[in-house]
Amino acid sequence: MKSVQISLQMASQVKTFVSIVQKYSYDIDLRSDRYVVDAKSILGIFSLDLSKPINVEIHAQECDDLLNDLKQFEK
Repeated sequence: MKSVQISLQMASQVKTFVSIVQKYSYDIDLRSDRYVVDAKSILGIFSLDLSKPINVEIHAQECDDLLNDLKQFEK
């Protein structure tokens, strides 16, 4: 599992983020405080406190392509 911290503060960023992660077949979660949601779920993401940094947990060993795609959201 790999992890990276991101920031999603605008609805347009959430939409772009979800469209990116949906391209990948492996499981991807978002963790904020004690809450964990599926990164491919727009409703799940909007249930998080988006004013704080969010940890992306990628459940795959080879995910450099995804990490590269997520650089635009890194905190």
